[in-house]
Amino acid sequence: MSPPPVLFYVVSIALLLINTNADHDSGGFVQFTYSGPQGPGNWGKLSPEYDACSSGKHQSPIDIVTEKVVLNQTLKPLLRQYGSTNATMHNSGLSIGMQYGKEAGVITVEGRNYSLKQMHWHSPSEHRLNGVQFDAELHIVHQAEDGSRAAVGILYRFGRADSLLARMHKKLAELSKQKSEHHQDVHVTVGTFDLKQVERVTRTRNYYKYYGSLTTPPCSENVIWHILGRVRSISKEQVDALRHPLEPGCRNNTRPMQELNGRVVQLFNNVNNF
Repeated sequence: MSPPPVLFYVVSIALLLINTNADHDSGGFVQFTYSGPQGPGNWGKLSPEYDACSSGKHQSPIDIVTEKVVLNQTLKPLLRQYGSTNATMHNSGLSIGMQYGKEAGVITVEGRNYSLKQMHWHSPSEHRLNGVQFDAELHIVHQAEDGSRAAVGILYRFGRADSLLARMHKKLAELSKQKSEHHQDVHVTVGTFDLKQVERVTRTRNYYKYYGSLTTPPCSENVIWHILGRVRSISKEQVDALRHPLEPGCRNNTRPMQELNGRVVQLFNNVNNF
């Protein structure tokens, strides 16, 4: 997964530190999928490293019930400081994603900086609002030096085409011609671009925050999630383009809902935050 150059961004989807769907910690990768014997119900049995997928108590995704969230007036707006960087788009068969160089930028959460690592898509959405599942979800994943993560989730419903994805149409079409087999990563280069575009995507007056996990193996419980309150639009054609290159059993790359187990979802709400 070398980081090369040549166009722009967001069809980001895929696997965090290695190549398979939302992230992988260090260690050997064991193949998983979204259906059949290697599907989500059996992830915890596929490898000792995936044990948290079945035994963890702070797992993601969750259903955010707005009547039960707690307004936290001490929460701060999401402070993002992104620059320009080279990027690589890749298809692992499980998802399509973008990874970035070290200079990509940071997000500040609870006074701590997390470096932008990658973005990836799920369709349909993994998180839900009041039981409603949306048509797609973008995860923007950041990581601190100790391996802990801060993730931003953006929900999409069918409607107008997403302008950022529209700019990646040619690159996505190029990627779709190089089908992944047996979760082998396929790459296309994406040019240096200004990640201020990502800041614009993540502008919001409110977000929901909770402590959870990666939504793919190893399901590590070291993720601070921020689900934006603003639902954006995406066209059906764009979602089809994101699914087409994936392996048949992974085109609906969504992990089922996980129990809250006593966790509290906090709400940041600031009408002056744009």
